[in-house]
Amino acid sequence: MMERVVQGSFQPGRRHIATRRCLVSRVNQQQAAMIRFVIGPEAQVVPDVKAKLPGRGLWLSARREVLEAAMARRVFAKAARQPVAVSVDLAEHVDDLLVRHVLDFVGLGRRAGVVIFGYERVVAAVKAGQISFLIEAYDGFPGRGLRHLGDILPVVRLFNFRALGAALGRSEVVRVAVKTGHMAEILLLEASRLACYRGLSGYV
Repeated sequence: MMERVVQGSFQPGRRHIATRRCLVSRVNQQQAAMIRFVIGPEAQVVPDVKAKLPGRGLWLSARREVLEAAMARRVFAKAARQPVAVSVDLAEHVDDLLVRHVLDFVGLGRRAGVVIFGYERVVAAVKAGQISFLIEAYDGFPGRGLRHLGDILPVVRLFNFRALGAALGRSEVVRVAVKTGHMAEILLLEASRLACYRGLSGYV
């Protein structure tokens, strides 16, 4: 995987400033940079990456090592004030959920006309100043005439070309462009959270 999975910079709008306190660090952070957990009906710890499940939220910084520390220190049980069940593969499960969440947004963006792909369409949209950032497969190759795009736009490299293609209903896709707007802000924040969870970026 690329050492720098996100190139360029991004400043989120004011609507993303809600904060929560991490159970491990005890530091208040932006909610967009954290992961919510709840205690399920059978007292199991359930990750809630969309922050929509009912119940009291238990928040952690979006970093895998923080989750692993919470598991080792029995932080969830202490915060819930009851015995809880924690899956041994919870950290990997959270990574899978974050990946699915971001790629679901990519697919939603395609249907909304916000995410575009195809060499000529991407180049035309970039030249027209319509693009907020690019998503490139980390195992793909820069296309002809596209090498310079990463110099003028943020580039996210978190997925292989098959995963990116599957999100767009194709067998493989190397690069997509995301048009400027509210959905672009949300998608870049979610990609940032995944990168941060993997220890690959901390720009949220």
